[in-house]
Amino acid sequence: MIYRNIRKAAAAFLAAAIVVGALAGCGGGSGAASGGGAESTGVNITIFNSKMEIQSQMEEMAAEYTEKTGVGVEVYYSSDTVAAHLSTKYASNEPYTLSMVDAKDVYALAAEHALDLSDQDWVNDTTQEITIDDKVYGFPVCIEARGIIYNADAIKNTLGKDFDPASIKTTEDFKAICDELVAGGMAAPTGVMKEDWSLAAHFLAEVYEQQEDPDAFIAGIKDGSIKLADDPKFNALMDTFDVLKAYNYAKEGAISAEREITEQKLAEGEIAFMFGGNWDWSVINEYDYSENMGMMPVPNNSGDGTNEKLVGGGSKYFFIDSSDNTSPEQQQAAKDFLNWLVYDEEGQDFIVNKCALVPAYSNITLSVTDPLGASVKAYTDADALIPNYNYLPDDHYAKAGAIFQKYLSDSIKRADFAAEITDYWKTAEVGAH
Repeated sequence: MIYRNIRKAAAAFLAAAIVVGALAGCGGGSGAASGGGAESTGVNITIFNSKMEIQSQMEEMAAEYTEKTGVGVEVYYSSDTVAAHLSTKYASNEPYTLSMVDAKDVYALAAEHALDLSDQDWVNDTTQEITIDDKVYGFPVCIEARGIIYNADAIKNTLGKDFDPASIKTTEDFKAICDELVAGGMAAPTGVMKEDWSLAAHFLAEVYEQQEDPDAFIAGIKDGSIKLADDPKFNALMDTFDVLKAYNYAKEGAISAEREITEQKLAEGEIAFMFGGNWDWSVINEYDYSENMGMMPVPNNSGDGTNEKLVGGGSKYFFIDSSDNTSPEQQQAAKDFLNWLVYDEEGQDFIVNKCALVPAYSNITLSVTDPLGASVKAYTDADALIPNYNYLPDDHYAKAGAIFQKYLSDSIKRADFAAEITDYWKTAEVGAH
């Protein structure tokens, strides 16, 4: 805990250093950086970060990178929808030099706004880049995956035996261990995040992603040839969600449960299971977490092997602005920054250790030390990832998430939930791809 407090203090100091550096930059000076760092190059780049969990790390990195390279770096975060936020920047002719966005945003924006990066060396060291019309536009920041996060120590402390996640394959397996935990004294073994992005962009999305052809499945919902309420995959996953919901510690106020409280309970072993992804480690590690945690696939009765795989792949992508508002020098500085992330020891350390991310590059051999990331790395190495569906509409997580929240709070039944999701798809359109 002392180490974590020191780290927080350091983050606050470095974040303050960014503000001071930005204020100093307003004076237009081009002398050496303060503290004996690299002399200013006179080139400044801006980075848009849409990944809330690593904002403080990004700010620390920007200060250090500026100090060592002389390239000014400022990092911005917005909780607004990425497309809406960036459109305001384009409209004012003030685009970010580098934007970290979701894959669907690259597909939507690349043709008009992104620089072709096909000639960059890192393209040969990843399989997760985004290519459109034979041009590479998207730089994968990391690999992320989702499933059921488990606290093995909490389970062992309650049941008196080691937990084997591979033993939980079906919905019945999952319910049985929840019943066993309750009998052993754990009042409520699960937590459910109420956030619309978790419910819709992650759990509901698995209904699409675990289909043989997600595009055809969504098209079938739209034209009525597929009845969502009767779909075996939908029902198999919702059966499992019902178990999560039934044993939820916040069952009586499910849509009031705060994410941080849920993750703290999981970290400290008050609950044993939560649907989520390896990005949750950035929240979990702020608490007095248990040593033995990990991720397992969502148990289900589909019988198609999906209960042995996580859902995931490249997550968050950088693209470089291609407009005249970004100078060739800024574009080159942005390319240099991306290469620093992949090939410099400090850049690799930033991805793997500072941000606790699973690298998307074969040349990065640093061990993934956080337990959730280690689980994702193991499933990745075993080729046991179901690909993300990266083309959901911008409003899917908000609108479908609001519907899902009604189901979570028992305001509607499953048939009504399926009907409302079907109604959503009558007018919604998937993104370009």
